[in-house]
Amino acid sequence: MKTIGLIGGMSFESTAVYYRMINEAVRARLGGLHSAEVLVHSVDFQSIVDLQKAGRWDAAGERLGAVAAGLEKSGAECVLICTNTMHLVADAVQDAVKAPLLNIIDETAREIFAAGKRRPLLLATRYTMEHGFYADRMKTAGLDVMVPDDAGRTLTHDVIFNELCQGKVLESSRQGVLALIEAARAGGADCVILGCTEICLLLDPDALPLPGFDSTAIHAKVAVDFALGPMVVSEAA
Repeated sequence: MKTIGLIGGMSFESTAVYYRMINEAVRARLGGLHSAEVLVHSVDFQSIVDLQKAGRWDAAGERLGAVAAGLEKSGAECVLICTNTMHLVADAVQDAVKAPLLNIIDETAREIFAAGKRRPLLLATRYTMEHGFYADRMKTAGLDVMVPDDAGRTLTHDVIFNELCQGKVLESSRQGVLALIEAARAGGADCVILGCTEICLLLDPDALPLPGFDSTAIHAKVAVDFALGPMVVSEAA
């Protein structure tokens, strides 16, 4: 089993989900008392948020790159940034290590494309929805990303930072985000990306008006496949 390195704490709510999903998947694959070989460096999220608000993405990249290097030095054989937004600095993080960075955008795009979908609605932080790095990378994978209007982006961003990252899951917010999905479906969206690693706390990807793709679950699965090798499904004779 290879060792997985997690850059977490952004927020710790979703990092806990990663840890649970990865270990549950390893136990399901190997049985018994097996669990994953995982190294976690959980940063102080407020320090990262301060850099985000100041537009100091270079400094954020240096910070996470140093964390990745520390994980690699401690034995991590791959690295995951356990948040979509900070993939804005994914290149800087990858440059800091020799171990592969498993990119949540690429892996989510691959799942969507394989499912035959091409016009996803992206629900994420304002940084992820507006900075272009996410949509541009998905465009190279053949996907045309939609985002909510300005009011919808504000709603989604506020729900993430003011509620989900602080452990609050409100039914009123769930209904508000579901209304955004309904509007996107009317506007031509054919699926939904839960493009913030906390949104899975609010929405069940299998119970939405459109097919849902949970980036957190996808990312965790890829980490397990890296650690154990992809599952081989035997064909019936």
